[in-house]
Amino acid sequence: MLLANVVATSAALGETRSRRAKIELLARLLGELATDEVEPAVAWLAGAPRQGRTGTGWRTLAAARGEPAAEASLSVGDVDRLLTDLVGATGAGSVARRQAVLGSLFGAATAPEQEFLIRLLTGELRQGALEGIMADAVAAASGVPQADVRRAFMLSGRLSATAAIALDRGAEGLAEIRLEVGRPVRPMLASPAESLEAALADLGSDISVEFKLDGARIQVHRNGDEVRVFTRTLREITATVPELVERVRELPCDSVVLDGETLALTDSGRPRPFQETMQRFGADIAGAEPGEMRALLLQPYFFDCLYLDGVDLLDEPLSVRLEALDRVAGENRIPSLLRPNESEAAAHFDAALAGGHEGVMVKSLTSPYAAGRRGKAWQKIKPEHTLDLIVLGAEWGYGRRTGYLSNLHLGAADPNGGPPIMVGKTFKGLTDQLLQWQTEEFPRHERERDAGTVYLHPVLVVEIELDGVQVSTRYPGGVALRFARVLRYRPDKIVEQADTIDAVRALLPTR
Repeated sequence: MLLANVVATSAALGETRSRRAKIELLARLLGELATDEVEPAVAWLAGAPRQGRTGTGWRTLAAARGEPAAEASLSVGDVDRLLTDLVGATGAGSVARRQAVLGSLFGAATAPEQEFLIRLLTGELRQGALEGIMADAVAAASGVPQADVRRAFMLSGRLSATAAIALDRGAEGLAEIRLEVGRPVRPMLASPAESLEAALADLGSDISVEFKLDGARIQVHRNGDEVRVFTRTLREITATVPELVERVRELPCDSVVLDGETLALTDSGRPRPFQETMQRFGADIAGAEPGEMRALLLQPYFFDCLYLDGVDLLDEPLSVRLEALDRVAGENRIPSLLRPNESEAAAHFDAALAGGHEGVMVKSLTSPYAAGRRGKAWQKIKPEHTLDLIVLGAEWGYGRRTGYLSNLHLGAADPNGGPPIMVGKTFKGLTDQLLQWQTEEFPRHERERDAGTVYLHPVLVVEIELDGVQVSTRYPGGVALRFARVLRYRPDKIVEQADTIDAVRALLPTR
């Protein structure tokens, strides 16, 4: 298949907001792909090359663009091979080799293809084929139930590989994808609740209420003496957290997969700031001295057990998974209450806040582990409203902030896969360190600029505290943040894990 067909589908996706129409467009294209073309095409339409990051910035790509070809000739296979060559160009002479690869790629591409490739390689390809929509399109094209595709994707962690198996071998092939110790599972996500009372009313009495720690999400896998540790985004960090590896090796089991959080504590036992924990993961954000952070010891706190000594627990209810967790890692379990009444749950919430934690999680004890989904079975409650939003740009400051990128433009994710939807601005909560960091970091993600503002590619997630939202015609989402202030950046989250415009609108006061 020609790249031009993929580009045309991408353009059509961007022109419709209908989920059904997007799925039909994608399914039609998937049905026309050759077997070896499925993985690259699915990865591209979901927004990224299957090779991962290529290490090429906007300026490098713009310089390589050159005169476009008059006619389409690049095939999907041609582009995939060239991207593999691009990623593989390392070491001595790599700059020249990468320039030659980009020259070959862009020299053979038409103007629409060049634009598509630049957006793909800079993470700007937001035409509406988010993972959920693409998974449903794979189901439609292959004739496999959506639940089977989503489960296989959850277990494999790679949508492109899941699509290739579904289209080639159907449900039988997908059934062979199982939880594999050592291969990370996409994490189950929580939805924000309006209040503790609302969460209790929604989920009933068969619940767990546990501390919500201000730490970093981890997933640990152990098979014998081999231990691997992954982040929320499935990035492996085993080499940077030897104390966690040693603790997991001490657990009374042969094999296990645990979900949890990790954080560093002060001498008094209170949690250190989130930024300090992230320094141990290699995240470069303002607010901590790297040398000091390397000396901090991380503590593991687990809240779920997905696999234990040969038994896959993903489909078991949370109550069963917690029994397994108690058997294998009870000493490292996050403080929690089972089936508390309303006053007990409120006291647990107060205890979490008194201990320096964020709040509590309320979870249905009957729920299976729905990896990669943000459903209502897990709900998070904090004393203040917070949202994880996408940084769309920043305005140059004035007065004391002259010379710094200050006032942030904030966007929520579009659940239909379109570009982020702007919902407000804020400069409140920005420390001098964060101002310095923003001014140095933001130009690395620059999309364009005018006299007063630097506009960014949507790659950075920031946690915002707010007093609420209100109806507004000022922003395209129809809502605006009230008294928004920056809490921290979230380098542990990708933009697909940011809160959606639906989550923002859900905070509108009810009448």
